[in-house]
Amino acid sequence: MNYSKLLQESHFLEIRARSLAEGMKSGNFRSLYRGQGIEMSAVRDYIRGDDIRSIDWNVTARMGKPYVKVFEEHRELQIVLIVDNSRSMQIQNQDTSKYQTAAEAAALLTFASEQNECPVGTVLFDGQVNLSLPPVWGREQTMIILSKIQKNNLMENPELNLEPGSALGAAINVAGKMLKKRSLVFIFSDFRTAGYEAPLGQLSHKHDVIAIRMTDSFDSQLPAAGTIPFIDPESGEKKIFPSSSGKFIKAWKTANENRAKKLYDFCAKHGITQVNMDSTDDPLKTLSGIFSRTQKQ
Repeated sequence: MNYSKLLQESHFLEIRARSLAEGMKSGNFRSLYRGQGIEMSAVRDYIRGDDIRSIDWNVTARMGKPYVKVFEEHRELQIVLIVDNSRSMQIQNQDTSKYQTAAEAAALLTFASEQNECPVGTVLFDGQVNLSLPPVWGREQTMIILSKIQKNNLMENPELNLEPGSALGAAINVAGKMLKKRSLVFIFSDFRTAGYEAPLGQLSHKHDVIAIRMTDSFDSQLPAAGTIPFIDPESGEKKIFPSSSGKFIKAWKTANENRAKKLYDFCAKHGITQVNMDSTDDPLKTLSGIFSRTQKQ
């Protein structure tokens, strides 16, 4: 692990996350904030009918007229990031991958959570669940999450041994069991697997869920290179596809559209916010759009 590089990247991401931290305080997610205690924030003139127990006697004595204390409830939003680092997420397209973009988005949310004093946790998975961190607030938790996310990036760590398959359903179950109170859950995955629907539906009944479907240009169209062999990165299955065939191009595009529609319809049915994020997108722009959109609803 290159910690000097991690620190450099974290400083850059922390700066970018500042605007995101403000957005997290807005919109429908404000209802998820939990009261964590009462703190005095200011004083004001006494108004007839105010509780005399709230009078600030020190200020009253100095000013010669009654003042009362104004209290503010400290509120906390708990966030969990479920991040898919399976083989299909790690396929490099140009100079990036779905996982690399998802990792940056997760890092931005982690920093924004820290800046808002919100506990943040994470679940990382490929063909199995590799990491489960309950929500905790603080710089130590932030750096642990960042280091784990970076460690599971195949572009950063070419020797990474990934477990075949996708344990999305298991990861969602782990997150659900880990959470004791209503939370905001982000899922970063290409959703190219099955068996996650029931756990996802159950999770959405108790928590606010944002399903971010990671995409790239390969999903809708492959390069026209004639008849060439393909290997499924998850299962290892080998097939030969006529990538230049008009019929194949249409079928490939239709299959992708059907997968996208299936996920969208499922999320709409269960009250889940579903967003697409391409590997070439700016994660900050996409995440900021999520919060600004919910603010307008």
